[in-house]
Amino acid sequence: MNIGTFIKEKRRAVKLTQPELALKAGVGLRFIRELEQGKPTLRLDKVNQVLALFGYEVGPVPVQKKHYQP
Repeated sequence: MNIGTFIKEKRRAVKLTQPELALKAGVGLRFIRELEQGKPTLRLDKVNQVLALFGYEVGPVPVQKKHYQP
């Protein structure tokens, strides 16, 4: 699951609209929309502002390496 989907599910679970979430997180509505749509480049500090409302923050996660076979 990507962060955008995670945020959208958490927002819906607590019955917040995108504008309400933006206001509570102290970010713009455009940022919330881009976050939920999976924009690949977003400010990490703002992502953490939103995640903090749900008790989360971005952190390192191990990635399984794909073995390259020529």
